[in-house]
Amino acid sequence: MLINILIAAIVVIVIFIFASIKILPEYERGVMFTLGRMTGVKGPGLFIVVPFVQKMIKVDMRVTVMDVPTQDVISRDNVSVHVNAVVYFRVIEAQKAIVEVENFYNAISQLSQTTLRSVLGQHELDDMLAARDKLNADIENILDSQTDAWGIKVANVEIKQVELDESMTRAIARQAEAERSRRAKIINAEGEVQAAENLRKAAHELSREPQAMQLRYLQTLLDMGSNENSTIVFPLPMDLIEPLLKASKRWAKDDEE
Repeated sequence: MLINILIAAIVVIVIFIFASIKILPEYERGVMFTLGRMTGVKGPGLFIVVPFVQKMIKVDMRVTVMDVPTQDVISRDNVSVHVNAVVYFRVIEAQKAIVEVENFYNAISQLSQTTLRSVLGQHELDDMLAARDKLNADIENILDSQTDAWGIKVANVEIKQVELDESMTRAIARQAEAERSRRAKIINAEGEVQAAENLRKAAHELSREPQAMQLRYLQTLLDMGSNENSTIVFPLPMDLIEPLLKASKRWAKDDEE
């Protein structure tokens, strides 16, 4: 009988010892509570936890990636958009993450959603589409400052997608098309102005040299005659016709005399 009791005691002691031995990897810490009072942080490695007297809560110290659910946001210019994001954070003080907040993951999720709506609601749609880096930095700074008391460091915030209503998408497409048309008209007008200026300069130069005008005239006729199916009407310059007209008038006067 005594031997059985001794064996049972040895078994209980062995089980007690094995239950007391805890091993934590490099990326985890254990927040220790002794009789309900927080008494420190253990890990990584091997240590002893006294059963029924001490309690350990594990905390992962690695960077955690959290998706922020899609939020309905009204921009400052009264445009309704659907925005989602992703938050990267890590626990840097395990005791605060356990003692100061009930569930730090859920708390960060709710805080991220409200901050996302608040920050984006202060900006116009163009900022959401073109200035995401600034918006990401603003959201990150707000989250980091508010989670500092929980022993958590927000490493990065990225807005993943900004979705517009179908009607707004069509309106933006029409606006972009109108902008492209405006730019095309401006470019064409500038081209016309430059062409007119060059023609004016060319006309001025040709007017100073009549021979150059004749050469240009002959070149034009040559270009027109390059097509075999074309019919060309040759206009005669007045400086060629005028001597013939004067000669015909002299001949007619001589005949009358």
